Amino acid sequence: MTMSPVRTGQGAQHATRDVRTAKKKSRAGRQMAARWPSYVVLIITAIAFIAPFYYTIVIASRSNAQMNQVPPPLIPGGELWNNFAAAWNTPQANIPKALVNSLMVSTTVTVGTVFFGTLAGFAFAKLRFTGRSALFGFTIGTMMIPPTLGVIPLYILMADLHWTDQLQSVILPTVVTAFGVFFMRQALVEALPDELVEAGRVDGASAFRIFWSIVLPIARPAMAVLAMLTFMTSWNDFFWPIIALTSNNPTVQVALNNLGGGYVPDHSIIMAGTLLCTLPLIVVFLFLGRQIVGGIMQGAVKG
Repeated sequence: MTMSPVRTGQGAQHATRDVRTAKKKSRAGRQMAARWPSYVVLIITAIAFIAPFYYTIVIASRSNAQMNQVPPPLIPGGELWNNFAAAWNTPQANIPKALVNSLMVSTTVTVGTVFFGTLAGFAFAKLRFTGRSALFGFTIGTMMIPPTLGVIPLYILMADLHWTDQLQSVILPTVVTAFGVFFMRQALVEALPDELVEAGRVDGASAFRIFWSIVLPIARPAMAVLAMLTFMTSWNDFFWPIIALTSNNPTVQVALNNLGGGYVPDHSIIMAGTLLCTLPLIVVFLFLGRQIVGGIMQGAVKG
């Protein structure tokens, strides 16, 4: 009894398919084995970044006496809400007002830095005008000046304007930064084709119209990254606010400093206050995270 050619052909096809499947599985297994060191490094790195935040929660959820034990506890306790209430109601810290002040300062500084940085970055990246290179070089050169060098002149200026102990004394010095201009200029050089700008000019659009209708949509991922960096920097700023503002009108970093004052600081309450003051940063990251990831993916596709 002989096998038909059709069955023989089907058997050969099945055998070929099985061989290909086995090769794919073998290749996938080798790739997985080669990636194990990378996975181990990533897991260790993730633990290193998560551990401080986790231990902050542990300290904030324990009493100060429990944290002074040897060895200290490593799992959260049941004092978290009590410590939150104690930190919130501490009069010398005034955390509620500090949160409002920091939200106002950080939001205003972020909006100003992103808007003016994008506007100036577009001008330096795509517009042609006399002295552009010299002005851009001067802008970059200001980044080499230590900020502490201008503290005394800046404080004298704010005192002459009668702005000490007012939020504008913290907002205005940082509402436009050389870093923001440089960051957006570099982003627009890569992301904004010259052809789009020329097409807008051919259609009769003004420079500001091109900026509003063409540049802003393209620059959105870079603007999200700059907004995140600026908000974090402004939120965490301690040196200038503690000079320009009093303890009755603090930002969050000044409030946390006042919360930890005293001969015997209560670390549990300090960490509870730190968690309260960290929540807005988490909200901002969640809000801007999609734009940041979109910008990374866009750059990866172009690369």
